Amino acid sequence: MEEAVEAAGSPLDLMRNLGVGKFTEVPDEYTHWIEEQRSWAESVAFADQSYHMSDLRIKGPDAVEFLSDFAVNNFEGYEVGQAKQLVVANPNGNFLGDAILFHEEENNLLSVGAQAGHNWLRYNIETGDYDVEYEYQPRPAATGNDPNDYRYQVQGPDAVEVMREAADDPLPDLGFFNFETITIDGVETNLLRHGMAGESGFEFWGPYEEREEIRSAILEAGGDYDIRRLGAESYQTANVILGWLPLVVPAIFSDEMEEYREWLDVRDGLLSVGGSFDSDDISDYYVTPIELGYDHIVSFDNDFVGREALEEEIDNPEREKVTLEWDADDLQKVRGSLFEEGETNEYMNFPHPRNAACPYDEVLVDGEHVGVSTDKSYVYNERKFLSLAVLDTEYTEPGTEVTIVWGEPDGGEGNPVVERHEQTEISATVHPAPYGEDKR
Repeated sequence: MEEAVEAAGSPLDLMRNLGVGKFTEVPDEYTHWIEEQRSWAESVAFADQSYHMSDLRIKGPDAVEFLSDFAVNNFEGYEVGQAKQLVVANPNGNFLGDAILFHEEENNLLSVGAQAGHNWLRYNIETGDYDVEYEYQPRPAATGNDPNDYRYQVQGPDAVEVMREAADDPLPDLGFFNFETITIDGVETNLLRHGMAGESGFEFWGPYEEREEIRSAILEAGGDYDIRRLGAESYQTANVILGWLPLVVPAIFSDEMEEYREWLDVRDGLLSVGGSFDSDDISDYYVTPIELGYDHIVSFDNDFVGREALEEEIDNPEREKVTLEWDADDLQKVRGSLFEEGETNEYMNFPHPRNAACPYDEVLVDGEHVGVSTDKSYVYNERKFLSLAVLDTEYTEPGTEVTIVWGEPDGGEGNPVVERHEQTEISATVHPAPYGEDKR
């Protein structure tokens, strides 16, 4: 990575205008993305998560001690059969990545998520002095290899009933983010109590070779409940309702991280950046775990990397994650520009417009920069176009009016996956993240 940055001239010169890599092996749609979105609110949705995440298995007597040193989480009382959101930061307290950590066996933990956090953990296992070893599988969609495990999810008002019908025995009484082994048609699978887009559900996984039996059994059990398989497009749109930001620029380009960049393979660590926000300072693209809403899991009971900076921030953060509800009339003008003479605005492909792995659109108030808007989607169940944003705390009160700059800084000239266009401004209203918390 360090060589690639030096050759490009800067991290942003390296990361700009790369387009979007392959997300998953799952088709964009199975039926229609609107019907697929409706299923998680009206019946039951079935999602295949097997291909877009990396797996990092950490094993050994020091496994939990190692994670305590490099994750912001509290691991006291973390037992076999429990999962948690794992978050890692750099020495300056800036966010590197997150994942879901499964405590499968004593001294044997499986982390499933984006590669950025896993890269940092692998580096510190290799260069540290811990009695641990790891097994790593990059994103199968990027390598073309089969996953180690299938990973499925069912969500929606009928998800529990579907799983009851599919399971060979009564479902265990699982607390949220707890898991246990069950059998479906005589095949063992690991069942996690989970939730997505405000709906209850389960995640389950097992050896990839057994994927067909499990998938067929679930789809058959869900036949009377109008179960819908989620394509890649509808699956990604749930993030804006859940309030989870899937990808941001990982904070790896500071001086303190130079040795890490020299270790890191650029093919593992490179993410593309797009959107209207345009700064020459890569640190302007960084966020902290607290700004992402992870303050409730940050624990100062142990001395982890980045602790000092987060201790200073925790009681007085400068920015906060919110949901932005984009103005419908302004959105219609953007799409309507295609039917007018002259320059058009950047094309907005529903339901999940995205021309980079890490989209950053500038947010203004009275013409002044107040933050960035990131992952965005149209959600049919809400009849809203929403995005997740990180804004200066002064502007995070629900109901605050802001303006989003829509379009690339160079009008699309440098990005091969974006047509030529002119920038425009779109009004938006601030809401909490997750969306709808102020209405419940």
